[in-house]
Amino acid sequence: MKQTDTIPECPDLKNIRQRVREKSASYDRYNFSSHFNDFLKAFFDLAQEYDSLEDFYRICVAVPLEMTGFAGALYLHDEKTDGLYLVCDSGRGVYQDRQPAPADIVLSREPYETDNCYLVPIYSKAPLDVGGTEEGGEPERQTSLRCGPGEICGASRILGMYSVCPLSDLTETDRFFFSKYSNRVGYNLHNRLIAQQNIDHLKFINTLVMDIEHNVIVPNMYFRHLFNQLRKKITELDSLRDDIRHAAGKKGRSCATCLGRCDELSRDLFSYHQELVKHHANISLFLESLFRREHFERGHLVLHPKRCFVEKEIILPQLEHYSSRLRSAGITVERPKNMLDEEFQIPVDIGLLSQVYANLFSNAAKYTREIITLRGQPRKVVAYGRQLIDNFREIGEMGVKFNVFTTGPLLSREEGQRLFQEGVRGIDSTGIPGTGHGLSFIRHVIELHGGTVGYESTSEGNNFYFILPVPPVEYPLPA
Repeated sequence: MKQTDTIPECPDLKNIRQRVREKSASYDRYNFSSHFNDFLKAFFDLAQEYDSLEDFYRICVAVPLEMTGFAGALYLHDEKTDGLYLVCDSGRGVYQDRQPAPADIVLSREPYETDNCYLVPIYSKAPLDVGGTEEGGEPERQTSLRCGPGEICGASRILGMYSVCPLSDLTETDRFFFSKYSNRVGYNLHNRLIAQQNIDHLKFINTLVMDIEHNVIVPNMYFRHLFNQLRKKITELDSLRDDIRHAAGKKGRSCATCLGRCDELSRDLFSYHQELVKHHANISLFLESLFRREHFERGHLVLHPKRCFVEKEIILPQLEHYSSRLRSAGITVERPKNMLDEEFQIPVDIGLLSQVYANLFSNAAKYTREIITLRGQPRKVVAYGRQLIDNFREIGEMGVKFNVFTTGPLLSREEGQRLFQEGVRGIDSTGIPGTGHGLSFIRHVIELHGGTVGYESTSEGNNFYFILPVPPVEYPLPA
């Protein structure tokens, strides 16, 4: 009699104890040799010892090679491209640039043979035995060959294929063992991929918090300035009302001065009202583009592209928003003469690209400096424009380069490029408020659009630019 026979059955443990008995019976049925049992022990011990995903890939092919002499290869399915890729094998280890699988390596629910190798599917959980039940008699679970982008899919999706070679040396026992081994690989891989996805989500949320702080919370403090100005004008209005009452009681006192003050106050109040309306519209646009549900569901920024005229719908509204700050800094804005006439629509995320220009104009207001030109004239300028680029990413592809230039001391090319990294600020930023996040945000948004960012110095200052691909011309279909 086993010791457990004397212990009353606990209802809470009933299902788990039943599964333990079923697993024990399965192991008896498998009848793995001690060598294969040592194989699995080595795999599980090493899977716990190494944390990184790449080291796990190495373990998956190194353990079979050392314990059995068979060469292994790990092919994983990419949901975004719906492709199967070689990520690690016994010959080269981890592929830093993953390789597309050969034509004879495909996703399959069942093991199959090629000319020289045995291919076994890698399930996220144990596959179904013949007869429609899992080992141990569990009810049938549905399997899926594919999973949608950004989704954490069901229990039995296929993550890829595991290859064992050479086929000629594999016995039936070997084939059965490697089918069970692939299950252990799949379960560990599934958990690691979910953990990595959770880490990526947390990193994205942290970055998004910085985006919100930089592009929404800090600019939103401008409301406080406007409210303070409104309060001053309201106080002046109260004073004016008292003056009017006092003047009304005196003969011969003209109210022209009071009326002039009324006109001035009216203009100021209307101006602040307009500023509040524009600022509110700008912040609302930024909030909509940063708080989209898809960002949080997928763990990265999701574009909502719409065809638009970039200068008319993005640059000019942002320039108007920053115009008072540029004027206060004594900065002149130079606009291109032909951009509106020659502009064409391109598909962009208006909310996110507006924040790109908001960051560029905000930097311009802080860092533009006066220079003396070769003619001896003082010049303190911010300018913007765009130009078409041939062979942008590949031969025959057009790009459009958007520039924002500011006068001032020149940066080195290395320093200018480095400013696009998170948290990096220029050497002349001492005492100037900022976090070093603005240009990093710009780079992220532009790369999501399929573009690139860059910096170049000119004879009079610094030019920060980005290049977006130009979509091919869409000709109307004949009627």
